Parts: sequence; C-alpha cells; structure tokens
Amino acid sequence: MPASKKPDKEIKDEKTQLLIEMTASFSNEYLDEDYKELCEKLIRKMARKRNVPFLSGRIEIWAAAIIHALGSINFLFDNSFEPYASTDDICNFFGTLKSTTSQKGKIIRDMFKMKYYDEEFSTTYVSENNPFSEMTMMNGFFLPSDMLSIFKNIVLKNDLPDENGYGATHEKHHKKMEKSLDTSQTSLDAFK
Repeated sequence: MPASKKPDKEIKDEKTQLLIEMTASFSNEYLDEDYKELCEKLIRKMARKRNVPFLSGRIEIWAAAIIHALGSINFLFDNSFEPYASTDDICNFFGTLKSTTSQKGKIIRDMFKMKYYDEEFSTTYVSENNPFSEMTMMNGFFLPSDMLSIFKNIVLKNDLPDENGYGATHEKHHKKMEKSLDTSQTSLDAFK
C-alpha cells in the first residue's frame, strides 16, 4: 500500500467528523439544537452503512442533503414553523445547487425510509404534535383512540344487531368484532 493512501476507516472518520461540523455550523446559524443532534445522529447512521454514501461526491452536497432530508420530514420549509429555513438558505450556505441537494436528500430519505412523523428523525416539536399519535384505524377509518373503547363497549355489550339481524351476543359475530377491534389498535404504528 502506498504511504500516501489513508485507510478507508480513517477517511470515513474524517468525513464523518467534517459533516458533523458542517451541519452543526448551519444548525447554529439557522436552526436549533434539536436539528443539530438529528443531523449528527443521521450522519453516524450513514457512516455505519456497508457502502458509506458520503465517501464519494462533494462533502458540501452531502451536508446540504442531510439538512434537506431532515427538513423535508420536519416541515423546515414551511414558514409557519419554527425554525424555518428555505432550500435557498441551505444551498447558499453550502454552495450547492437546489436540484442536486434535493436529489441527494431524497436518496437519504429513501435509504432510511424517512417519512413525516418519523419516530427516529422527527424533531421534538413534530413528535409532540403528531396528529396520529392518538389515533387508531378501524375498518379503514381513523378514530381517536379513546373512541375505540367506547365503540367496543357499544358493539360488544349493548347487543346491537349486525346486517344479518344477529345481536352482538351471537357468538360468531361477537368473535369477529372483537378480533377486528383488537387488531385495529396497532394499525397506526407506522404513524407513531
């Protein structure tokens, strides 16, 4: 091995640290401590991939894309939210193009299956204000979780007839409804 070539781990560690510093610098100027921590968490997770994505390409593009990916799922680009930053702010800070930044941001979001109200990568504010955290799905409809127990009591205890005229005490109907109600409580885990 030539003396001038650094080992892959050393290069990865240097780029990881550089990305953390770059995103922290942007976070200090435009964002908050929450974003700063999420950026570092995402960078470290990327560094653990078998094929570390930021080992190739301009490091500035990856820094911008990391903030863009996190901002996309946390409403960063909505000026009614705090903190707010535009894609232009990100691109001007890092000297990158909008199209390149958003394309790399999408790659990152796809890589980690990031989505709105993501449990792992949502800011504290977004997590606390998740409209789906108190919801459950039943027969394709979203219901507040506290209504599920009320509905369960009405259907299973008040002997309401079904479409065939059987009351809730009818054994087959009772078991079917109970199973439907019990499994519906976990239907919204993807949004929590």
